[in-house]
Amino acid sequence: MSTGKVVLGTVAGLAIGGVLGILFAPEKGSVTRQQIMDRGNDYADELKSKYNDFANTLSEKFQSGKEFAQVVAENGKAEFDELQSVDHIDSKYKL
Repeated sequence: MSTGKVVLGTVAGLAIGGVLGILFAPEKGSVTRQQIMDRGNDYADELKSKYNDFANTLSEKFQSGKEFAQVVAENGKAEFDELQSVDHIDSKYKL
């Protein structure tokens, strides 16, 4: 199971539990609605934070992979250039 699904399931479970808990609390309707709004905003902020963390991690991994690919390409080009400069008189492989 992916981390994103686990996080989404956890957040959804917390939201549903929070709303049900507030709905069954013995408060006035206006107080209950305000509590629902406050909790909803808290959950939305938490979800935004987790999304931003996930996006940053993904961006860092992408950048790392890009840098790795550049290093591999540079090393491959250097190896190719080195092979081209070697005298291949006795080699059956001509470049």
